[in-house]
Amino acid sequence: MTMDTLNESGIRNAILSLERYLPSGQSLIYLAIAVLLSNIALLVLTKSQREALYARVSSWAPVVARGRRTSSARTPPRSLTPEKKVPNNAPPPAEYKDIFPPSSREVLLEVAESWSTSQKKNIGPHEISQEEFTKNVIPFEADYRECGPSTYTPMEISVAEIKALGDFPDYAKLSGVPLPKAYKEFEIEKALPRPYRPFRWAYHQTMALNKLEPDWWLELESNYVARVAERKELFEKHGKLVLNYLPGSELACKEIMENALQFLCARYPQYFSLSLSTSKGYVFHNAILNKETVIEDMHPLHVLLENVPEDFAVMLRNPEDGMYYFRAGLLCSSLGWNVDTKLGMQLKEIHNPIPDYKAKMEFSMDRYFSHLPPNRPIQRGSWGLEVDTPLFMPPGDPHETFRTRQVPDLPVSRVHLRVDWQTLRRLPLSGAIVFNFKALFTPLDDFRSEAYVPALLAKVLRDGKKALMEYKSTWHVEHVVLPTLEAWAREQEADGLTERGWEVRTLEEAPWFPGWEEKWHRRQGF
Repeated sequence: MTMDTLNESGIRNAILSLERYLPSGQSLIYLAIAVLLSNIALLVLTKSQREALYARVSSWAPVVARGRRTSSARTPPRSLTPEKKVPNNAPPPAEYKDIFPPSSREVLLEVAESWSTSQKKNIGPHEISQEEFTKNVIPFEADYRECGPSTYTPMEISVAEIKALGDFPDYAKLSGVPLPKAYKEFEIEKALPRPYRPFRWAYHQTMALNKLEPDWWLELESNYVARVAERKELFEKHGKLVLNYLPGSELACKEIMENALQFLCARYPQYFSLSLSTSKGYVFHNAILNKETVIEDMHPLHVLLENVPEDFAVMLRNPEDGMYYFRAGLLCSSLGWNVDTKLGMQLKEIHNPIPDYKAKMEFSMDRYFSHLPPNRPIQRGSWGLEVDTPLFMPPGDPHETFRTRQVPDLPVSRVHLRVDWQTLRRLPLSGAIVFNFKALFTPLDDFRSEAYVPALLAKVLRDGKKALMEYKSTWHVEHVVLPTLEAWAREQEADGLTERGWEVRTLEEAPWFPGWEEKWHRRQGF
């Protein structure tokens, strides 16, 4: 009998016996002892043995959970908010450096089955020992191109195997996230973003994570040409405040750039394509801008700057402590901060200004980052209210003065909802976690015809937790926004758009509102 079988059967039988025969207090004591002994035993297992053990243990976990059945679904539930799964006061693990993300090795071997014999020579053994793997993980600041062929990424992929994959490998297979369906009806001149309204009540600090819709990872809209030009101007003016990268981020930057271009070509084939030239290598063709980008001629983040009007932040795992650090970024849409103020920081340091983060979210988010697999990208939205439509506002920007005062005669027409629609995913080769978002602006006037939205937003502004609302900086417009929203809410009740006296709550359609699709299609014309 193998060590993992002994651990599985022994622990299972011990726990079941304790549950049946011992008083509750004694049961907990002996359960704690059993868990401690099992953790010690697991230290001697290889990574593949541990994964096999976990898979088998999950089959009888519902028995231990006293009737709470474990989901067998392969896809995550709609809500993936990590802080709901871990007690706020749970102690951090002793060593994150021993926790690696779910391995991509098995998927790589499946992809390699169709390779030529010469390509397959670069593929290592099906299983690698834990000792060999941990001893040869790529150093934090090392360029993978300069590392030895037997050096590994945190995903158990060797440098030799990465080079064998070449440029623009099949990321859909490697990640388990399918390419989007072609959007043949799409017309860039008319396109509007989907009308995100990520309002919640009761409103408290959570990440509010939902499963990513693969077709909507990167959304284009009619201001595409102007927005790309604006972002390039921001880089010309601010340089490293909006685009910068640190050593060790080379593979991750290449990987997210190739993912993004593959997505655009699949989603909008009428506008984008990739070709391979013997003299230039890969060339990205952009029919909207009527230009070609030779991929090898520029850094991957510059390729994104030239073609994708979204922001990207690359978080890398430091093998010294197992924690994730901001190592590269293209961020043209930040308010009150910039790449220069955050680059090099650990995850908890980046989120330090957020109310309740340390007390309620730090442990769960560190844990979430350490275990996130490539096939479960997520999406979420954050929001604020702005005067006009400021895209980039570094500390000291003149537009900040609007947030320090209430302009008495401020027209409601100048107030906009700003939604930063965000996604988070693990890259299958580098193991980097990439956070990306785009800023979307909606005139407040649009809410007048959107059922329940005025009352819901008014409730959040009026009764939301003080620290959270101060962090959102909505005070500077509340003097005109609140009376307007309350008037529209009464109007909607009078017109029958909403029922009288309805209890304000998060809408079932969140992050949208009832009838959003019909309105969206009608306004953009397709």
